[in-house]
Amino acid sequence: QVQLVESGGGLVQAGGSLRLSCVASGRTFSSYAMGWFRQAPGKEREFVAGIRRSGGATYYADSVKGRFTISRDNAKSTVYLQMNSLKPEDTAVYYCAARVSGSYDYPENYDYWGQGTQVTVSS
Repeated sequence: QVQLVESGGGLVQAGGSLRLSCVASGRTFSSYAMGWFRQAPGKEREFVAGIRRSGGATYYADSVKGRFTISRDNAKSTVYLQMNSLKPEDTAVYYCAARVSGSYDYPENYDYWGQGTQVTVSS
């Protein structure tokens, strides 16, 4: 079992920045590839960013490429999402998730999820 706890969400004006953190406990953090997803009201959960176990490769949704950066610190069992140049359409609940295998962009491939943190971007 892996427990994931997100933090760092909040209210920010358009053009601002936030950094989300997700701390894992339980099994060895470095055994899992990690991802960030988001879900806006009335919409399906969508992939935002993913990172391999070692952090050697990262992946991004087109909508956040160039603005968001995912990173991880295996010594701290933490994955981060740095969000810059935020837009109102980035408003959503953001979730971190851990997976053992499968494609990085399908939520069905993730085994563990955090409770989510709200990000609200005002115009």
